[in-house]
Amino acid sequence: MSGRLAGKIAFISGTGRAGIGRELAKIFAAEGAKVFGSTRSEGSAAETVAAVKAAGGVMEAFAPADLSDPAAAQNWIDAGIAAFGGIDILVNNAGDLRNGPFDEQPLDDWYYTLRTELDLPYLCTRAAWPHLRARGGGVVINMGSVAGMRGVLFHPMLPHGVTKGALISMTRHLAAAGADHNIRAVCISPAMVRSDATQSHIDAGEFDDLMRITPSRRICEPREVANLALFLASDEATYINGANIPIDGGVSAMGG
Repeated sequence: MSGRLAGKIAFISGTGRAGIGRELAKIFAAEGAKVFGSTRSEGSAAETVAAVKAAGGVMEAFAPADLSDPAAAQNWIDAGIAAFGGIDILVNNAGDLRNGPFDEQPLDDWYYTLRTELDLPYLCTRAAWPHLRARGGGVVINMGSVAGMRGVLFHPMLPHGVTKGALISMTRHLAAAGADHNIRAVCISPAMVRSDATQSHIDAGEFDDLMRITPSRRICEPREVANLALFLASDEATYINGANIPIDGGVSAMGG
């Protein structure tokens, strides 16, 4: 199969429900990559695999898997290596969060968000790293958030913002760690993206507030994020390393 990722093997976490992960799998496979996905649900994993294969792509998935568990993260990487023989691209897309007012939110929500949004990409990258080195290099793409770059008034999300800010920093340190191994690391930081998961976290009033501070006056579509990830994963982006790239309709360009 030809395409911008022809001959590449891409591991993408969180490929189950409709949203960024599923679009990543579809677009990467359409551009020639063999895709190894993961999700917590066997049913949603099968739906994405079926959609990719129906379009002529190559994909398998590891499910059910909670990749915030060290053993599960290692097992996911090991299973993908066994299936496809290597890894060129790791997209740390999976994550989950619990929002709430700072002074009312249970402490468990803080630890849960740290585990699912920071431990998870760390563990997956740690497991994939020796295989990227063995392959002669590759790219790690982390899924950050505009909430990791600025405070948010329209909806309380302190744990989410902290984890994504840390993930942006992790990306820079991974770029340094990979410098001698031809391993790049980049971060994509979307604003609110249309998906089953994200829209369940905000109500109509909060959505209106978000639109008021968004110059583009609309929500981001999953395919727009996936298209950016495709470029960053491709050989067209080989000099982009350690960067955090907002995709937010102009939110991060606005003051206040």
